[in-house]
Amino acid sequence: MAFYYVYKSLAHPERDRLVQPVTIEERLAHVAAATRQLDTRISWLADTMSNALKHALGDRPNSEFIISPEGKILVARSWSDPVRLRADLEKMVGKTKTVSNPSDLDRKPKTAVVSKIASGVVPRVEKPEGAMAVIARPVIRKEADKEKQEIFYVKLRAEADRSLMMNGMGKLHLGFHLDPVHTVHWNNLAAPLRFEFKSIDGVDFSMQKGVSPKVEIASDIDPREFLLDVKGSRGRIEEKLMLKVSYFACDDEEGWCREVSHLYEIELRRDRDAGSVRSARANGGFDRRRPGGNGRGPQGRRPELTQLFSRMDSNGDGVITRREARGPMLDRFARLDVDGNGSISKTEMKKHFERMRGSNRSRSSRE
Repeated sequence: MAFYYVYKSLAHPERDRLVQPVTIEERLAHVAAATRQLDTRISWLADTMSNALKHALGDRPNSEFIISPEGKILVARSWSDPVRLRADLEKMVGKTKTVSNPSDLDRKPKTAVVSKIASGVVPRVEKPEGAMAVIARPVIRKEADKEKQEIFYVKLRAEADRSLMMNGMGKLHLGFHLDPVHTVHWNNLAAPLRFEFKSIDGVDFSMQKGVSPKVEIASDIDPREFLLDVKGSRGRIEEKLMLKVSYFACDDEEGWCREVSHLYEIELRRDRDAGSVRSARANGGFDRRRPGGNGRGPQGRRPELTQLFSRMDSNGDGVITRREARGPMLDRFARLDVDGNGSISKTEMKKHFERMRGSNRSRSSRE
C-alpha cells in the first residue's frame, strides 16, 4: 500500500504569500516548501500546469481516493476524512497490529519562511461585492538570446463582479503579487509599477493606464492593486483584454535589481483553478480585504448565505449543481436538493440554513 499527496492549484492563494504558479518549476518549488513545512515522508504528486489531474478527480480542494493497483477508484470522497479512510482500509486489507497517532511521529513541522522585507505598509484595495477570479493568462515570450523562458516575478490575479462578467459593465480588480518563490521585492526608489490595457473597440476603461502610488520606504513586498470600471458598448465582453505591466524588482540573494515587463490576456470568464482568498496570515494572505481576519465576513461574522451561494454558483444561473458544489455542501447535496431536480436553489439553501439554526438553538436550550 502506498500513500501520496497530490499538489494541485492553490485552493486559497495568498496564504504564506503564495500565488498560483506559471511554470511546473514553480509548482515543484511549492511542493518542496510544503514538504519542509509539514515534515512529511509521504511522496507528492504534482499536477500538470493544465491542472489535468484536478479536473479528472472532480475539482475538489480536499478530496480523498483509494485506488486499486489496476487503477480502479474504489473509494472517492469529496472531503478528506481520516477516520473513514482508516475504516475503509481495514475492510480492504485488515487491521494493523499497532495504531500510530500523530503525536507518536517524530515530525518537526516548520513555519513558512518570513521575509525580512517590510510588509503591511501599502493599504489594500477593497474588492467589489461578489467578485470572482477570472482567467488572467500570462503571455510567455521566449527571450531572443536565451533558451529559457521569462520569469514572472509578479503574478496577476484579476477578479470581476458578476455584472461585468454577465452584462459587460462593472468592476474589475487587478492585484499584482510578488511571488515568494523568486525572493524578489519592489524597488521603491525606481519608477513604480505601471500597467496599460490595449485599446479595444467598444470597451472603455475608467483607467486604461495606471501607476501604483509612491511608497515612502525603499522596498516592500505588498501587493499593488487597482479597481477599475469597465464598460462594453455591445453588452457582454467576449474579447480578450490585453494588459502590459512593467515594474522594477530586486533580488538581494542573487544581487540584481532591474526593470521587468510582462504581458497578460484576461478573459472575463470564471477561472475554476484560481482558488479563493480567504484567511489572514502573518506576512501573507488576507481575509477578503475585510476586518476580522478569521475567514469570516465583516467584524468576524460568518459569510452571509448570498455570499456563499454566489461563490459556488460559478455560471450565475441561480442554482448550484453537484459539479459546482464544494466541501461539506457536496456531502449534503441530496439533503439540500429537496425537490430532487439535481440542483440547489437559493430557497432550498436558505431553508436548510434555517433548519440548522433551529436545531442549534434547540440543542443549546437543552444543554
